[in-house]
Amino acid sequence: MEKLFKLSANKTTVRTEVLAGVTTFLTMAYILIVNPLILSDAGMDFGAVFTATALSAAIATLVMAFLANLPFALAPGMGLNAFFAYTVVIGMGYTWQQALTAVFIEGIIFILLTAFNIREAIVNSIPSNVKKAISVGIGLFIAFIGLQNSGIVVGGATLVELGDITKGTALVALIGLVITGTLVAWKVRGALLIGIVATALVGIPLGVTTWAGGSFLPPSLKPTFLQFDFKGIFTIDMIVIVFTFLFVDMFDTVGTLIGCATKAEIINEDGSIPRCKEALFADAIGTTVGAMLGTSTVTTYVESSAGVTEGGKTGLTSLVVAILFLISLFLSPLFISIPGAATAPTLILVGLFMITPVKDIDFEDGTESIPAFLTILIMVTTYSIANGIMFGALSWIILKLLTKKAKEITPMMVIIGVLLLLKLILG
Repeated sequence: MEKLFKLSANKTTVRTEVLAGVTTFLTMAYILIVNPLILSDAGMDFGAVFTATALSAAIATLVMAFLANLPFALAPGMGLNAFFAYTVVIGMGYTWQQALTAVFIEGIIFILLTAFNIREAIVNSIPSNVKKAISVGIGLFIAFIGLQNSGIVVGGATLVELGDITKGTALVALIGLVITGTLVAWKVRGALLIGIVATALVGIPLGVTTWAGGSFLPPSLKPTFLQFDFKGIFTIDMIVIVFTFLFVDMFDTVGTLIGCATKAEIINEDGSIPRCKEALFADAIGTTVGAMLGTSTVTTYVESSAGVTEGGKTGLTSLVVAILFLISLFLSPLFISIPGAATAPTLILVGLFMITPVKDIDFEDGTESIPAFLTILIMVTTYSIANGIMFGALSWIILKLLTKKAKEITPMMVIIGVLLLLKLILG
């Protein structure tokens, strides 16, 4: 362990790293339930996605452990799975096979971009306030999906209205929100996962939770393995889809790496992240392999900060997380039995965690605040992450041009703007 992970040099121990790994896993294990539920809305097989989720998370996190030696864990990303299911498949009418193809292409592009150090250049070209707004918008979007899936919010005469919260899934979800919210407020480790289990138990006497049964062997990957469809990959829509996957994942990963590395006190003196390129390779490889297995984009998880807080500083923390994801493969009946009502509180609270960058948005400069606001507003009200990004980026460029701040527009941002403008014009 000392030779592999250089524990002494990083002033840590095996015990500390193992505890950090367990803590990180507990805070992000909800993805094993939530990701299959979201992607099953797109028509994918729940069991196959469960297996793909666990395996892709384990593989990507192993790469992080051994290649980058950093205490960060990866799994299919929240927000990106929502974009996959609700925008690309349900909203735009593509098949889930075509959406998986877009994710696979994204992964290949990421590997190339990382190899040639281009990812950092692209990320640096996007306005800081728009980046923050994307996280906020996705957070509200995910929370809205949780409210909708549980029946707390339903369609009505005013587009949306309060559902019947006195019974069924909505009642269970509200009880679960109180339970999970209390655990989060008390800063209980694994609060989200404990909240899911507790809410599922509440659902038993109310007839919402039922035992799925089945084997404790991992569900087959056959329904989703290598299910690619390259038809239509050269259309404007597909180009925008691939770009959006790239766009959101880049900001998620780089932002998470910076935040967690700062918390772990492993940032270099010049402000750079040690072994950053290797860390970026982890999510590029994870995304490519994940698409082959049958899941949406894999990214670095902000929940890694929970393990970092417990003292995790090396890849041993990541190794522990990866092992726990592999063990979870043999607990699939437990996860499959948990209803959507039990995961709705987690979706809502993950939305809370994702909107925290709103406090860092510059609301004094109209050329920054208006695009950020439009990014958030359009994303939620049009039920589309892509639309929010489109309006935010284009409005930023237009406002900079009209206020004599054109010098702030980088050549890369011009290219991005042209692509988004083509999408708007061509539909």
